[in-house]
Amino acid sequence: MASCLGIYIENNLIKYAKVSKERDQIKVEAFGIKFYDNLDQTISQIVEETYSYKTPISVNLSEEIYNYFNMFALLSKKDLPKAIKTEFESYCGDKNYNPNVFETRYAIAPNTQDKEKLKVIHISDNKIELNKKIQKFASYKLQNISPIGMTIPDIKIFEPRENALIVNIEENTTITTVLDQKVYDVKKLDIGSKEILDRINIKENSYSKAYEICKETTIYTSEGKDLTESETGYLEDIMPTLYEIVGQVRKIINETMDKIEKVYITGTAALINNIDLYFEEYLENIRCEILKPSFIKISPEINIKDYVEVNTAISLALSGLGEGITGINFKKPSLMDSLPEFLKIEITPSKKSKNKDKEKSKKAVDKKFKGNLLTNDFNVPLDKVEKGMIRTAIGILILFVVYSGFANLINNQIENKEAEAQQSISNTNSQIQSAESDRQRVMSKTSEYTTKINNLQAINDKITDINKTKKSIPNLLNKLMYIMPTGVQITSIQNTNSTHIEIQAQSKTYDQLGFLVASIKNEPVLNNVISAVGQKQNGIITMKIEGDLPWKNY
Repeated sequence: MASCLGIYIENNLIKYAKVSKERDQIKVEAFGIKFYDNLDQTISQIVEETYSYKTPISVNLSEEIYNYFNMFALLSKKDLPKAIKTEFESYCGDKNYNPNVFETRYAIAPNTQDKEKLKVIHISDNKIELNKKIQKFASYKLQNISPIGMTIPDIKIFEPRENALIVNIEENTTITTVLDQKVYDVKKLDIGSKEILDRINIKENSYSKAYEICKETTIYTSEGKDLTESETGYLEDIMPTLYEIVGQVRKIINETMDKIEKVYITGTAALINNIDLYFEEYLENIRCEILKPSFIKISPEINIKDYVEVNTAISLALSGLGEGITGINFKKPSLMDSLPEFLKIEITPSKKSKNKDKEKSKKAVDKKFKGNLLTNDFNVPLDKVEKGMIRTAIGILILFVVYSGFANLINNQIENKEAEAQQSISNTNSQIQSAESDRQRVMSKTSEYTTKINNLQAINDKITDINKTKKSIPNLLNKLMYIMPTGVQITSIQNTNSTHIEIQAQSKTYDQLGFLVASIKNEPVLNNVISAVGQKQNGIITMKIEGDLPWKNY
């Protein structure tokens, strides 16, 4: 029976699940969440509590970047990686990135728009951050590091030709598009449950309590029952983020060529009551439901919500067990990781010949050298057991020789690379010293011009800002009138400086104010939008919205 411990790590909490697999049977042995101050201690505690001292561990990437490249389908397996590397280097050049600082993986997705080309899902992560995570698990059997947007579909067994989105609202949000049982696209958003929990944490001064409040909160729906204040008291902290996420989901549905039939919701925000109904109200004619692990049979004894809570950890464990997409593991196995399996040799005589071989072997031993297991008289035929033992010994000897030679070759290559690296470092240092003297001379001349240029630029910027501001306010009012929801009133607009705007808005519901904030962000009417917590008095909710004028839109 194979098993794997999936550990999903965020800034303030860890979700974990130990999953075992025997033949086609999958079982969650242990699971839970933990809030932490000391990450190392918490990981050690999880390993101890789940008895996973020697169990392979699978963890999530933290800062992965998704890119998409179209490649000619006729490219050979040898040329495809080279072409993908070239495309990524071009992308890095456009962004002024150094491609050498990234560790990369890729997967092939179906290209529904051009059958003559392959769609490549390219994933990259900073090598420094990746190595930090590897070092964090240096004392454990770290086997797998995977992007959660690619592993989360392993939770669900999709029907053939089923087109769906998986909206995973964790610290960040990933929206994974699945077309006909294959991952087609992953979009990563910079918003998620972290924003929600941070807002509640400000009020409660406890991240764990904020998490529990999130689970107990219920969203208003058009067909729902009347809710108590305890059930809805934190909606003002939750709804703005959900508005933005559902807006992005709707955008993806509209832009996808294939019709999306279902939306599955998971992650921390999936624990909010009625979130599936809320998504359905905004995504017209799209079936929305909570993502449940397909291998868990629902019964009165099982609270499926507990498993949904750790879906991300379960998906990581499944990835460590070999489920889902191969080739996206950012933890490359070393030779020593695979050597024990490579050397494992078993001798299993068949039941049919077991007794016969035993009798034959006994007769040979009785005839020659009764005290030995192996005869040294080659005139006496060797039985199957003796032949098997000799073959095993020879095989082990050959493997040892091959491994020794390979190890020596690797060591020689390492020594050569180290010598080359030292020479390169020496040459680089001399070039740095020469460049430093030139830099000092340039800096002495540059500094006297910098002050003059900065003064002139400041004057010019001030003149430009004054000219822009003359036109910006009327344009701002026109845009606000266009996106203004029913039931919302603007009571004041202040231009605190040349670019910064403060808006006071009123409504009878938090929903309408949240929709206004989301619309201002999505258009965008303002940049760097900040919305204060709404203040309710005499049935009227007042909210302050701040942001900067996006000059290019005015």
